[in-house]
Amino acid sequence: MESPQKVSRVVIAGGGTAGWMAAAAIAKLVGKNLKVTLVESDEIGTVGVGEATIPTLHIFHRLMGINEAEFMAATNATFKLGIAFENWRDPGKDYIHSFGFLGKDCWAAQFHHFWVKGLRKGYSSDIGDYCKEHLACREGRFAVAQNQELNHAYHLDATRYAAYLRKIAETFKVERVEGKINRVNLHEETGFITSLALENGRTIEGDLFIDCTGFRGVLIEQALHTGYDDWSHWLPMDRAVAMQTTSRPEEHVPYTRSIAHGSGWQWRIPLQTRTGNGLVYCSRYLSDDEAISTLSQNVLGDPLTEPRIIRFVTGTRRQHWNKNCIALGLSSGFIEPLESTSIHLIQRGIIKLLQMFPSERIVQANVDEFNRQTRVEMENIRDFIVAHYHVTERRDTPFWRHCRTMTIPDSLRHRLSLFNNNGQFFKRDEELFNTASWLQVLVGQGLLPEQYHPIVDFMSDTELKQFLDSIKAGITSSVAQWPPHMDFIANYCRADDKPMKAVAS
Repeated sequence: MESPQKVSRVVIAGGGTAGWMAAAAIAKLVGKNLKVTLVESDEIGTVGVGEATIPTLHIFHRLMGINEAEFMAATNATFKLGIAFENWRDPGKDYIHSFGFLGKDCWAAQFHHFWVKGLRKGYSSDIGDYCKEHLACREGRFAVAQNQELNHAYHLDATRYAAYLRKIAETFKVERVEGKINRVNLHEETGFITSLALENGRTIEGDLFIDCTGFRGVLIEQALHTGYDDWSHWLPMDRAVAMQTTSRPEEHVPYTRSIAHGSGWQWRIPLQTRTGNGLVYCSRYLSDDEAISTLSQNVLGDPLTEPRIIRFVTGTRRQHWNKNCIALGLSSGFIEPLESTSIHLIQRGIIKLLQMFPSERIVQANVDEFNRQTRVEMENIRDFIVAHYHVTERRDTPFWRHCRTMTIPDSLRHRLSLFNNNGQFFKRDEELFNTASWLQVLVGQGLLPEQYHPIVDFMSDTELKQFLDSIKAGITSSVAQWPPHMDFIANYCRADDKPMKAVAS
C-alpha cells in the first residue's frame, strides 16, 4: 500500500550509532525540504559494543565529507586491516582475514588458482604473503599513501561516534527530542504510523519513520508486527558478555582479535586508550556466570566497566521497510559481530533509503526493491559467518562438534562445493565479501580446492615460481616502508583526551 501524503517529516526513533548516522545523512544529503526529528531517551542505554568496522565505511564518510584524522581523534580510533582468527580451525592454529587484494588475477582464473598449484610444487608460501594488508597486520605497520586504495577500516568508540555524528546532524537542523515512546499511533485505515506518543505527553507526528530502537523493534515489530526469521539453527550464538579494559602496548595491533573458546569466541578491539573485550557464546553450552568468568580471566588490562550480558537472536526482520517505517541497526535484525558487519548494514540501509527516497509519496515498488536488496545482502553475510563455524577441524567440545555437523543453508552448501571441487568463486553484485575474503577464511579453516583452473598449466614451472616470487617481493618491499601502526596514529590522529571511566548501562 502506498502512502497517502507527501513525505516532508522524517522521525527517527532511537539514537545510538544507527539513529545518528541516519539523522546526519538524511539531513545533510536530502534534507533541504525535510523536517528531521530524532527521539531518544537518556534513560535508555544503547548496546554500544560494536567498535570494529570494515572498509565500506569510507563510502559513508565520503558522502558526509568527514575528515578521517578529525573523526579518528574524536572517537579514540585506531586502524584496522583485518581480523586474526585464533583457534578457529583447531586449537593452536591461527590465520588472518585481511582487507585488500590477493596477488594478480588473469581473465579466466583468480590468483588463488596459481597459488594452489604453487603450493603443490613447493613454490607458494602463506596466502597472506601476497597481500599488503595481511603482511602489515603481522608486522604491526600502517600507512596511507596518496591515491592508495582505502583498504583499511577502524576500531572506534561507538558512543563517541554517535556523539560525533550528532554534532553534524544538529548542524543541519535535526531536532533532538528527549523522551520515551509510550505508544505508536497508526492510521485506522492504512495501518501507517502517524505519530509517536511520548511518556511526557508530547506527540511527534511524521510521514516517514525510521526505527533505531534496537532489539526491541518498537515501531517495526511491536507496532507493525512485521515478523522475524530466526537463524539460530545456523548461527547458534545467542548471548555476549562485554567489558572495557585499560589498554597495553602489546594490544595496539592493526587488527581485531577473534579468539575461539570451547563454546564461543572472544573479541579484543584495541582503541588508542582502552580495549573493547567481549565473549560471544551459546547459552546451551555455557552459562552466563561461566561466560563472565571466562572473559574476566582472558583480558589483559584492568577493568573499566563491569561485565554486561547482552541477549540476542540471530536473524532478520521479514521486511526491513514496512508501510512507512524503515528498520535500521539492531531493529532490522542481527548477524553476530564476528566479521564486524553491523555498522556496514546500517550504512547500506541508509544509502539504499537515500537512493530510493520518496520524491512525493512512498511507492510500493521502492519498498519491495529495498526489501529484496536488504534480504539478499543479509543472507550473503549470514552464509559467510556460518562458514567460519561449519568449516572447521575442531572436535574438542560439544559446541564445535555441533557446528561441524549442523545443517547449513543451500546457498552456502553450493558455494563450498564449487570451491572444494575446483576452487571456483562467483561474486554477485550485491555481495559484500569478495573472493579474497572467502579464500582467506576457507583456507584458514582448513579447506583447500581439489583442483585448479587448467589455464594455470599454460605457465611453465619456472614462470609460475617467478610470478609468485615477484608478487611476494613487491608486497614485502612496499610494507617495509610503512611505519609502525601506533607511530602513524601518534602523528596523524592522536585521541583528543584521556580514557573515560565508563559505567555499563
